[in-house]
Amino acid sequence: MSQPAQHLSVPPAPAADGVGAPRSSGPTAAELLDFVRRAAADEELIAVLPRDPEGRTWLRLDGPRGSEAWLIGWPPGTGTGWHDHAESLGAFATAEGELTEYSLAVRLPSSGWRSLELNDGVDRERRLPGGSARAFGAHHVHEVLNESATEHAVSVHAYYPPLPLMRRFSRSGAVLRLEQVERPEDWQ
Repeated sequence: MSQPAQHLSVPPAPAADGVGAPRSSGPTAAELLDFVRRAAADEELIAVLPRDPEGRTWLRLDGPRGSEAWLIGWPPGTGTGWHDHAESLGAFATAEGELTEYSLAVRLPSSGWRSLELNDGVDRERRLPGGSARAFGAHHVHEVLNESATEHAVSVHAYYPPLPLMRRFSRSGAVLRLEQVERPEDWQ
């Protein structure tokens, strides 16, 4: 990602009770999903994202009720590598292009391991063309890719609580290895 983060706002969704009274806890996965869908449909917001043909770009957004949110540009052939978002719930929506998500249908131990052998049948694949969105729970392990050879993709992501860390993994066949733990200060 190639430029410093900037903050942009997405208009809040109407309050479910019509009053707009603040709630004491953070947003649910459904609320994060609603937010990323609305933001991905906002053509003016999507248009402000700089596009770099060589690397991913991003802008920080004001997410709902204390969540962390990002608008991300994906040049052809770019991806995240295998990672998780620790104990944060998340959601993302594709605004332009198509993203592919590869994920594991298994909960990994939160600590005490460096290498694991995965069982058969845990791999999942989901294609997310423009207008598609998905939410996920804590400890979700995945990688997201723009597999197009020619088309840029843009997506909106939201997490709650704001990401305390991300674990990065490498994968060789059925073997998943913990390679690195990143903290928010590493992303600035």
